[in-house]
Amino acid sequence: MRDYEEIVAFLGEWGPFQNLIYALLSLSIIPNGYVGMSMVFLADIPPHHCRVPSLNSSYGGLGYNLSIPTEELKRVTILSRCRRYTEQEDSDSAYRNDTEGCMDGWVFSKDRYVSTIVTEWNLVCDDAWKAPFTLTVFFLGVLAGSFCSGIVSDRYGRKPTFLITMVLQTLVSVLQSASSSYEMFCVLYFVAGMAYVSNYCAAFVLGSELLSKSARISFGILGVCSCFAVGYTILPLFAYFIRDWRTLQLVLSLLGFLYIPLWWFIPESPRWLITQGRLQEAEAIIRAAAKKNGITPPEDIFQQELMNDTKTNHTTENKYTWLDLLKTENIRNITILNIIIWISLTMSYYGLSFNTPNLDGDPYLNCLFAASTEFAAYIFIWFTTRHAPRRFTLPFTLLLGGVVLLLITFVPEELNGLTLTLAMTGKLVVTGAYAFVYFYTMELFPTVVRNMGLGVTSMAARIGSTASPYIAYIGTYHETAPYILMGSISIASGVLSLLLPETKDEELPEFLSQVKPLRWFCKEKRPLEQNTRDANGHVQNVVDLTSEQI
Repeated sequence: MRDYEEIVAFLGEWGPFQNLIYALLSLSIIPNGYVGMSMVFLADIPPHHCRVPSLNSSYGGLGYNLSIPTEELKRVTILSRCRRYTEQEDSDSAYRNDTEGCMDGWVFSKDRYVSTIVTEWNLVCDDAWKAPFTLTVFFLGVLAGSFCSGIVSDRYGRKPTFLITMVLQTLVSVLQSASSSYEMFCVLYFVAGMAYVSNYCAAFVLGSELLSKSARISFGILGVCSCFAVGYTILPLFAYFIRDWRTLQLVLSLLGFLYIPLWWFIPESPRWLITQGRLQEAEAIIRAAAKKNGITPPEDIFQQELMNDTKTNHTTENKYTWLDLLKTENIRNITILNIIIWISLTMSYYGLSFNTPNLDGDPYLNCLFAASTEFAAYIFIWFTTRHAPRRFTLPFTLLLGGVVLLLITFVPEELNGLTLTLAMTGKLVVTGAYAFVYFYTMELFPTVVRNMGLGVTSMAARIGSTASPYIAYIGTYHETAPYILMGSISIASGVLSLLLPETKDEELPEFLSQVKPLRWFCKEKRPLEQNTRDANGHVQNVVDLTSEQI
């Protein structure tokens, strides 16, 4: 059976068809850049203290210094956020030294925000855990979406999964802006998380399968990831001018409706259609692409023997399940290693992103700076993927990122600028690794379970992203603890990534039997051929990769 790349080689590497797919699928990722990161501003905690009914309601108003004790936060003395002095019943002005909780609510500073979900539902003091838990709910939704989307996409197609989940994400985000309670907001955010990861993975795989081998590198890094960074970058710009959380959420959500017409411009993946035995549909898409490129296609794109071969070998396409990711030793090793690496990367990437409010300086500028570093990261990764082996790029970025984060622990407290520089450098390197791992993982899994493999690794990675809000939350009490944790894990995963096989300049695997073995430090896999019989009783040579040769 001929390789798919050989079949469609007449289309060329680039043309109007490839350019259109590249642009539309890349631009569709922009909303993903701000949907997950928007909680940096939506759930930020403004300065606050207890409300005292006998005093005016303005933050820091006259008389509060006598009514509320003080505490120290980040080497600054402020009014206590959760305690107030107990007022004597027989005097309007005298207070005992005894303290009590904020029995009458809180007064929040409006210097930076008109409102956030924290000020809306008083998510402070005893309920302070609810603010980071909101992000945990979102990533639990991402976890559920990763579990479902892989199966749905591999069974029912990349295109419907991509577009339906994009519409769902937009509608749910609009409803969030009208949430009447914290619980309603969380439920909707869970659904948004499901749609968020589903449309991202489906768009990534769809573009990778529609474009040529040389275009996939540019699409996966400069296209998809850079447009994610565009969405991330516009977030602080919108947030700076829109200080009310409901209005900000609504404005950001409405941008998603611009992508509905994509249904009529983006085709299904011919690769996926071939694995389903739907050769006529795949051929129609390829002929339409050739017409758009001004190329006359061959009369018989799929030769008769190829059609018979495909029908014989792929009539069981709907039987692929999650268990197939553990079916053979090779794909089992690839799956487990990618799970570990993804957990580490998502923990570090989101932990650094959500930790920006804890850094000294203006949060809008810090977020804009953090988002801007992503462009430099993607250019760096794009360059290395073109000129360096895959097995060098991922370990190098993970190890370098881990070392830079650990160096923060040795910076004196007074050198805040150096801390910020190292944190942003670590963010840059970790972002590059995070962008690269999507591309690398897609190359490691075969077509028949590619979206499922990307889904299960993305699903497992939610362990890291679910923990990341609390890693950032730890930073409010111990400034270097998050960097110690994230740096150590990055170094450990960087060492493990050395085991992954090389995929640079090689064809994408189509079936489970084509998955490569690990590259051990002191051992090399030696394939053994064994004769087996297929479902029709024909003798086949099957490669067994269980033996090792030192």
